[in-house]
Amino acid sequence: MNEPLIQIGPSSSPAQGSDRTGRPEWLRIKLATSSTYHQVRNLVNRLNLHTVCQEARCPNIYECWGEHGTATFMILGDVCTRRCGFCAVTSGRPQPGVDPREPDHVAEAVTAMGLRHAVITSVDRDDLPDGGAGHFARVIEAIHRRRPGTAVEVLTPDFRGVPDALDVVLAAGPEVFSHNVETVPRLYRRARPGSRYDRSLELLARAAAAAAGRSTGAGDWSGRIKTGIMVGLGESPEEVQSTLADIRAAGVEIVTIGQYLQPTRGHLPVARWVHPDEFAAYRAHALALGFAHCEAGPLVRSSYHAHEHVRPPVATTAAGAP
Repeated sequence: MNEPLIQIGPSSSPAQGSDRTGRPEWLRIKLATSSTYHQVRNLVNRLNLHTVCQEARCPNIYECWGEHGTATFMILGDVCTRRCGFCAVTSGRPQPGVDPREPDHVAEAVTAMGLRHAVITSVDRDDLPDGGAGHFARVIEAIHRRRPGTAVEVLTPDFRGVPDALDVVLAAGPEVFSHNVETVPRLYRRARPGSRYDRSLELLARAAAAAAGRSTGAGDWSGRIKTGIMVGLGESPEEVQSTLADIRAAGVEIVTIGQYLQPTRGHLPVARWVHPDEFAAYRAHALALGFAHCEAGPLVRSSYHAHEHVRPPVATTAAGAP
């Protein structure tokens, strides 16, 4: 029997919390609340964990939880100290400190789910002296200790340029280091207040230097570097291409490109719906720039099919699928 399809948001008149314009046909997802989906949800609830799948209202949650049994764990609480115009995660003042049990709880969940590739992200915690870098390291170490065969991918904030924060994370040995640029530099002030385009590029470049052995702070770390951007916020194709060139020049190997979806009416509106053909063109452009892997499509998010991003590069003629 075919799975029912649901549209992300209305196709005609808008409802509370949706975009003001109807969404195109290609923005449809499978509603598949299988037993695996419920197992993942129950495990996350039992261990008192947060996932970006839930907090950021990811459109792929039914596929990742239901079909693949995977989740992206969000550490350091569920309250972010920044207020980005595109993000559904709650902003405000977090509870002081960190949960000392969280590294073991995340490692337990990764083990119970049998993950070969675990993705760990977080809210921004500008209230912490190290921006949360030490907690990231403890989570990485807990997963490697409890399940040595699992590759760990971290998607970190920029740590507000805190000295040595990146070295602390890399010294713990994640297989993939990721930090999202999110959008083109012209839109940073509106979309990412509290963040800076040059600071994000610098963080990625420093990680790339460490992977190439040009930095001593992280020891002999040799992982891969990744980032992600959204389109549909008002950028031009030329700005996207220029941003991709900047990212590649910083040494990033893997990039994801997805459609921005407005979480609520209080967030930035969608400027336009980007057609799948344009995503395919962005992917071809990224591969021509020398990226090892580019995942591009309307429903692509930074951790979507993350385990596939570290495989050998795919043929440049194949269009990315959401």
